Amino acid sequence: MKTLGRAGVRVSPIALGTMNFGPVTPEDEAHTILDAATDAGVNLIDTADVYGADANRTIADDSAEKGRTERIIGNWLTRRPGRRDQIVLVSKAYGRMGPGVNDLHLSSVHLRRACDASLRRLQTDYLDVIMLHHVDRSTSWDEIWETLSDLRQAGKVRYAGTSNFAAWQLVQGQEAAARRDLLGIVVEESIYNLMERTVELEVLPACAAYGIGVMPYSPLNSGLLAGILSKTDTASRSASSRATSNLVTHRDRLERFEKLCRDLGHPPAVVAQAWLCAQPTVVAPVVGARTLQHLQDGIAAAELALPQEVLTTLDEIFPGPGAAPEAYAW
Repeated sequence: MKTLGRAGVRVSPIALGTMNFGPVTPEDEAHTILDAATDAGVNLIDTADVYGADANRTIADDSAEKGRTERIIGNWLTRRPGRRDQIVLVSKAYGRMGPGVNDLHLSSVHLRRACDASLRRLQTDYLDVIMLHHVDRSTSWDEIWETLSDLRQAGKVRYAGTSNFAAWQLVQGQEAAARRDLLGIVVEESIYNLMERTVELEVLPACAAYGIGVMPYSPLNSGLLAGILSKTDTASRSASSRATSNLVTHRDRLERFEKLCRDLGHPPAVVAQAWLCAQPTVVAPVVGARTLQHLQDGIAAAELALPQEVLTTLDEIFPGPGAAPEAYAW
């Protein structure tokens, strides 16, 4: 168990990501995955208000589907008395949830509405973490902290988090919180994996300096780090367009990576996530489980301690950008 950044609450070394619940994973299977996760000691559950809509649908016709993932979790909570107190529940607000001009972003108007709507769908009285899902350059930190303070005083949220924020924006947020004598941001959720390490340049150092834990999403880089070269041609063709283009660019590195995994005797998906678990600022990779096997790979990763020589080899195969400012200055 780790603490969630500088907050005292303790969380499991992986988080269960629920973005696929609804669009890909039916509700009954989602409940099975939630049961398996909590039975295995995974207590950190990550969701968002916009989850549930089919990615192929347009903004105009998906409003009824947004929130479906939260409703699936809410139904699970009502059928599992006592589970709510055992989990640390994260949900996010920012994305468009209706046709109105204030049905998106981080204004006080939208944040308050979004929080109340998430609580109704999740069938709970509070969120352990309300996460700002993206940057809203038109809303000041003064307004955001005033709103989040009110929500916390009302007992609707306990902690604040961010997602997809740049380092300088995290610093602005923490300094604004400090002026108000607030705890501030306790967790940042960013894309981070062996192949996508941009956050190491400035985001991770900022998080370390300000006591912000990191929850990496896309730990397998759209499946590229899950052993894609050993999968069938059909599986390779079903990968996302981003994964397909990166497969061509990084084939040599992926071949070296998959050979290393074979030599270690562990699946690539487990090794890739174990590498993330070993990074000092990481609290818990977000395992976006579509199936029980995806969850089991994440649990196995949390239990796998990679030797230093393996960590060094992985850094050689997939080098990071280096530290700022040395990475781009003398």
